[in-house]
Amino acid sequence: MKKLEYDIIVIGGGHAGCEAASAAARLGSRTLLLTMDMTKTANMSCNPAIGGVAKGQIVREIDALGGQTGRITDLTAIQFRMLNRSKGAAMWSPRAQCDKSRFSEEWRHTLENTDNLYIWQDAATDLIFEDLKEGDERNFSEQTRRVVGVRTRMGVEFAARKVILTAGTFLEGMMHCGAAHAEGGRAGDAASHGITASLEAVGFRSGRMKTGTPSRLDARTIDFSILEPQPGDEDPAKFSFSKQTRPVENQMPCYLVYTSKEVHDILRTGFDRSPLFNGTIHGIGPRYCPSIEDKLRTFADKDQHQLFLEPEGRSTNEYYLNGFSSSLPWEVQWEAIHKIRGLENLHIFRPGYAIEYDYFPPTQLHHSLETRPVSGLYFAGQVNGTTGYEEAAAQGLMAAINAHQSLVGKEPVILQRDEAYIGVLIDDLVTKGVDEPYRMFTSRAEYRILLRQDNADIRLTPIGHRIGLISEERYADFVRKNEQVEKLIAYTRKYSVKADEINDYLVSVGNDPLTQGRKLYDVLRRNNVTFSSIQEALPRLKKFIATEEMDREVVEEAEIQIKYRGYIEREKFIAEKLHRLENIRIPDDFDYMSMNALTIEARQKLSRIRPQTIGQASRISGVSPADVNVLLIRFGR
Repeated sequence: MKKLEYDIIVIGGGHAGCEAASAAARLGSRTLLLTMDMTKTANMSCNPAIGGVAKGQIVREIDALGGQTGRITDLTAIQFRMLNRSKGAAMWSPRAQCDKSRFSEEWRHTLENTDNLYIWQDAATDLIFEDLKEGDERNFSEQTRRVVGVRTRMGVEFAARKVILTAGTFLEGMMHCGAAHAEGGRAGDAASHGITASLEAVGFRSGRMKTGTPSRLDARTIDFSILEPQPGDEDPAKFSFSKQTRPVENQMPCYLVYTSKEVHDILRTGFDRSPLFNGTIHGIGPRYCPSIEDKLRTFADKDQHQLFLEPEGRSTNEYYLNGFSSSLPWEVQWEAIHKIRGLENLHIFRPGYAIEYDYFPPTQLHHSLETRPVSGLYFAGQVNGTTGYEEAAAQGLMAAINAHQSLVGKEPVILQRDEAYIGVLIDDLVTKGVDEPYRMFTSRAEYRILLRQDNADIRLTPIGHRIGLISEERYADFVRKNEQVEKLIAYTRKYSVKADEINDYLVSVGNDPLTQGRKLYDVLRRNNVTFSSIQEALPRLKKFIATEEMDREVVEEAEIQIKYRGYIEREKFIAEKLHRLENIRIPDDFDYMSMNALTIEARQKLSRIRPQTIGQASRISGVSPADVNVLLIRFGR
């Protein structure tokens, strides 16, 4: 039955699965998306927002490679903010509130209208494998099987050359609210059974993790008049580099609210019934997105915590209480929330709950996200121990790219740590593993000044174009933008500014006046001097920018390159030095246990993780600089 045969099957219709299915099909692979509920495509199971610190950078990287999350966010945004504007450009992080229903609908519309992509609503229960025989092609030496298909709850068997597992929180999912427990991948949706057992049977290790979500509130019963609004940016930007989307209009505000000592005292009365504290939940929760009960335990001396009320859409009264994730009994949540100022007369649509689910330690993966034991099988998203829509979407995109690359006989696309936050994310997972749900932070990257949100297109669009996800039209726009940036920088190097035309402006922004003329390039390197503010003092500059039709992104990119040139060059130099270690490869089947010059811990860690390069080996916890030198002597010098 040819119609049941596909190049790539994607299991799961969440953020990872949607990016994977879209990319695989657009690259030319005949693709099947298996999802349990088509009406919940890319559902925002937790907060209705995309982006944030480091996460926003990831979304811009996804877009620069040709992914869809940034575009769909722009189309469905109801508020946009650039976080950390008061800090350096490396910390600027875009974040958007989305219309939750429209986000899902736009993703479904996109997938249903993608050539080569087919959707089947059903639950995958089993993966079908066959043993590799001597002489069979292997992507990696340790692979002993290949995946050849998927079996579903309805008894349908689909054949596939590649399978991407993006099952999110659904694998053996169990929800907890006080003493009440129920199977499920999220409220209202059944758990997925069978996949974990199928994978364990062929040698995969699995574990349990936990996440949670807060109560959802009825806006009609909130007193917004006494709350502190958090509006979006006055002049909002957007996520996608494509000219097909526009910044959000008619933004909706979020609101600040606070807990109190009275709220905390009520919450503590339920601690003995909390599945988080009484041993019911065994999974590991996210340290950086803790439940409210975790916060009270960790910060016992604090009498208040800041929370955010976030709208879930333009056509709903549902609000999300960000910061109040909980698995406490519903009646404790109810009583405590009603003591928050502005929520005294609140109606709650549904209480918060925690969810436990299976994951697979990501050290069982290669950097392509293909699994070590099984050829053709890729993991992406929360099954790898990550948390967050953005991290999941990035993995889904890269898994699809590499599955397709393998199908057409090309090398995988492996992003380096100085190329993308996505590269940092995947390298951390594969090299270091996880002992809690992994969330991306700017602090995880060594080269933050290189990995800014503004230059994601410069870093990655050529790659997206080369592999086939960026159209010729969009690539031409990208080239044009880069040419404009270079033209503006060159103009500032030639433009001599006289002291008398600029000194009043310099003093107004807290700078010392000039004693003689300077090039505009040097003036722009001063603190508080910006293109936007200096143009009124320099009509020639304003006319040049207008004549060349340079938009905000061009001007902003030029300004950042001018101001941070020294830092950028230094990080590039450091990155290039470390790249030498990345270029020294280690054979897949090398026997580390035979190298007595290595410490025992290093031998054990290297044998388990099996790094592909000395650079990767150097980042493994327990491998010392002395161990790295031993490897260099053996493989490098």
